[in-house]
Amino acid sequence: MLDPARRNKSDSGRRAYLSGQAGEDSAIRAYEDLGVRLLAQRWRGASGEIDLILQAPETLIFCEVKTCRSFAAAAHRISQAQMQRIYQTAEEFLGQQPQGALTPSRFDAALVDGFGRVEIIANAFGQ
Repeated sequence: MLDPARRNKSDSGRRAYLSGQAGEDSAIRAYEDLGVRLLAQRWRGASGEIDLILQAPETLIFCEVKTCRSFAAAAHRISQAQMQRIYQTAEEFLGQQPQGALTPSRFDAALVDGFGRVEIIANAFGQ
């Protein structure tokens, strides 16, 4: 039988995963409402994972989705180290594109609050 501490940790991890998935789904809908098309969700490269990769009319968008009780709390959860991993992973993805690193792109954050509202911050972080 699983001890209660391990079960609580497992339950907590499952809730976090489902909350993150719901946040990503909300962010996808918000982008689709703007006419932006999803290319990949949770794309994994050797350097890490990018939550959403989207195609706007002339720009490729790499998006980090953060779900928390408030937009401010969600924004504070994006660390410098995480941004670096996203940059490196985006380089891998861009290496597969016809224009490579010259592909017009940006890095967004989609913040999802406890009510499921989405705030998209275009060019949330850049090099």
